[in-house]
Amino acid sequence: MTATTTAPSAAPDHTRPTVRPPSSRLKGWATRAPLLPALIFMIVVTQLPFVATLVISFFDWNALYPDARHFTGFGNYGDVLSDPALRKSVWTTILLTVGVVLASLVLGLALALLLDRRFKGRGVVRTLLIAPFLVVPVAAALLWKHVLYNPEYGLLNGLLHYVGGPQPDWISNTPLLAVEASLVWQWTPFMMLILLAGLQSRDQQQIEAARVDGASDWQIFVHLTLPHLRRYLELGALLGSIYIVQNFDAVFTITSGGLGTANLPYTVYQSFYQAHENGLASAAGVLVVIGSIIIATFALRVVSSLFREEVGRA
Repeated sequence: MTATTTAPSAAPDHTRPTVRPPSSRLKGWATRAPLLPALIFMIVVTQLPFVATLVISFFDWNALYPDARHFTGFGNYGDVLSDPALRKSVWTTILLTVGVVLASLVLGLALALLLDRRFKGRGVVRTLLIAPFLVVPVAAALLWKHVLYNPEYGLLNGLLHYVGGPQPDWISNTPLLAVEASLVWQWTPFMMLILLAGLQSRDQQQIEAARVDGASDWQIFVHLTLPHLRRYLELGALLGSIYIVQNFDAVFTITSGGLGTANLPYTVYQSFYQAHENGLASAAGVLVVIGSIIIATFALRVVSSLFREEVGRA
């Protein structure tokens, strides 16, 4: 008879600390922590001034008479919407935005179709076409005002003089068109890049199948290319509208708001810096921000739909 011995079971080691997995909340904070400085900076730089502007918009506040400041509620907003000059500036803003965005989209589409084809020197041409968008807005407006529009030494009148044409004063004769032309020149490359990205994301097999079936280039453009570019056209129009609605540089530099070219941002500038009506200018500025937020909301929806389409295609 043999005796069997069993090894004693090892006693639990109470000296070793128990390692607990980090909670999901802690992981979330660890992921967001590097973004906190940027978030705080953005709040301080953008949101706090907007809150101050919103508060000032409820006061009848003229900087020349600070002791006469008093709470007026929505009175400033009523003045903004009922003042003929401000209503005219809103209409000018609409005309400026619609004209620039549509012209930029048409020209950008034409240039995108050109750059979508393969030809020698395409990279150089693309770089040159993008250059206007990289110019500082004030510098671009000064370029158009003095180099192109000047009636005495401007390039446009120089070309007309060479062919024996008239010598018009472009800014005085067509002030709003002069501002629009400078903005179209600067924003066409932006539209071109968006639409070129859309063109290069087309299904080439579908296009080749259409060519095999005998479809012409125009039929392919109308029935395949344009429907595919619809989201990209909407995105370009919305992003361009956000900027043009808030544009100040071209109006201030080229016409100084005269000759019926004063848009809403320039009217805000006049109310604040020239008339010293802080409350009225703040109310007009809040309305500009609200309009920009509405447009930006649609832009974000278009961007989200584009991402969903690309993910679904992948």
